[in-house]
Amino acid sequence: MTDPIDALNTKLDLLIAAINQLAPVRPPKTDLSAADCFVWQANPGFLEPVHSVNRVEIDLIRGVDRVRDILVENTERFASGFPANNVLLWGARGMGKSSLVKASHAAINASGKFEHPLKLIEIHREDIDTLPMLLSILKASAYRFILFCDDLSFDHDDTSYKSLKAALEGGVEGRPGNVIFYATSNRRHLLPRDMIDNERSTAINPSEAVEEKVSLSDRFGLWLGFHKCSQDDYLDMVNGYARHYKLDVEPETLRAEALEWATTRGSRSGRVAWQFTQDLAGRLGKSLNG
Repeated sequence: MTDPIDALNTKLDLLIAAINQLAPVRPPKTDLSAADCFVWQANPGFLEPVHSVNRVEIDLIRGVDRVRDILVENTERFASGFPANNVLLWGARGMGKSSLVKASHAAINASGKFEHPLKLIEIHREDIDTLPMLLSILKASAYRFILFCDDLSFDHDDTSYKSLKAALEGGVEGRPGNVIFYATSNRRHLLPRDMIDNERSTAINPSEAVEEKVSLSDRFGLWLGFHKCSQDDYLDMVNGYARHYKLDVEPETLRAEALEWATTRGSRSGRVAWQFTQDLAGRLGKSLNG
């Protein structure tokens, strides 16, 4: 015969186990010295270190010399503790917007000018509304942080852009002095054109409604535009990759194959140049590691 006390203890153990499963998961402790790059994991709320970052060297990013210099200068001022602007990198796809952010961060740290390395934190667009929680973690740190959101844009029913506006400039506390925000987007105003037009056509005061939507992009002090590259810029990118990775191909052959590749893709960009380089290296049996 089962002892009633043992049966009760068993049920209590099962109840405790069930309650523990319902309890929120305690986030791992964030160690900001563990890496120079992190990804913000909004649920449960910690910074996951990234030890191997997917990026290219800044010298390999061609055709955007002017915006590259502006971004590096702004980043260096921020790392030095001087005033710097939030940056919106917008424009043609595949022209190296996100690559330039990661490469600039790496170049600043590689310079060895600063006592503490600059930290790069990627936040996903769908986690923008958790920015206040992330900023509360960062503001007391001795490090300086670039918050980076790739392919930032907002859809018709998305109101999380209001959280971003407040975090950038409009909140009571404002943006912490050790944090700056870099974002890339194909849209200069971050919102679809038909969304802005709809606000204009349906609002009681159309100009105020549009201003409320468009004012998000005004929170970025620097707008860096990326435009479709010329054939010469595209070939310069291809030649730069070929030299860097020591791909032994006759110049005329390289030019002809690169142009044919761009024609089949229907576009010329840094991304297309890199994809051609990967194909060429594969055919030559060469590695692109390092």
